[in-house]
Amino acid sequence: MMGAGTFRLVGLDPGLRHTGWGIIDVSGNRLSHVANGAVHSDSDLSLAERLVQLHDGLTAVIERWQPDEAAVEEVFVNKNPASTLKLGMARGVALLVPARAGLPVAEYPTNLVKKSVVGAGHADKNQVQIMVGMLLPGVEMKSADAADALAVAICHAHHAATRRVVTLQRSVT
Repeated sequence: MMGAGTFRLVGLDPGLRHTGWGIIDVSGNRLSHVANGAVHSDSDLSLAERLVQLHDGLTAVIERWQPDEAAVEEVFVNKNPASTLKLGMARGVALLVPARAGLPVAEYPTNLVKKSVVGAGHADKNQVQIMVGMLLPGVEMKSADAADALAVAICHAHHAATRRVVTLQRSVT
């Protein structure tokens, strides 16, 4: 059980082949790595079966780690419309699973995630991974997808804290 003012976040980086996930605990300004990984789908299966694999994998992550809130990276538009559509379906699963578990779900564009973690909206994946490692000392990222998911969780931690302060100030006045 976490103490007062401490909450657990899951960040999700949707993808049809690999959906990254990262769990962090937030206590004030302190971020702590809890776990990370990726849910994979089998490319030999039908699209529907692959979406079920993502659903079941993400459901297991939510059940095991019991986050309080979720954050999902918004779709990156590909040049290939079919790929974009499939990514959108995987993203739908990433939004649905935590929402069905009763979690508030926030969405963040890729550039805002990068800016929140690195300080630049057009940072490359390597820069994001380095900063995630600095912000979560000792973390061993299971994959690039998991690192991206941790970045989404960090972004949400920063933005959720700001929203809580604004809400608290409004309720006092």
